[in-house]
Amino acid sequence: MKAVLEDVATAPISEAEKALFAFVDTLNHRAAQVGREDIAHLKDAGWTDEALFDTVTVCALFNFYNRWIDGTGVQDMPTEMYQRSGQRMAATGYAPPPPAKPEE
Repeated sequence: MKAVLEDVATAPISEAEKALFAFVDTLNHRAAQVGREDIAHLKDAGWTDEALFDTVTVCALFNFYNRWIDGTGVQDMPTEMYQRSGQRMAATGYAPPPPAKPEE
């Protein structure tokens, strides 16, 4: 949703989602400052331990992948490839397409 990317604070999403995005921002920029009060705030907003574990895991993995890509010099894909990938994921999720059948 474009509004979330532009300004989470004014985006038309729930207060719980705003709290989660603010937490992810803290985790990305000031991870050493994350404390028990941050987790308590998210739990008060209705997030479960499992949701918070998933949030931290996804955030950490994206940070790892971005640094790995930057450090190894992997080249970015052309815009067309991102669009095709987005269309595929919108239709089938993250599952890869089935393998092509060999021609006989």
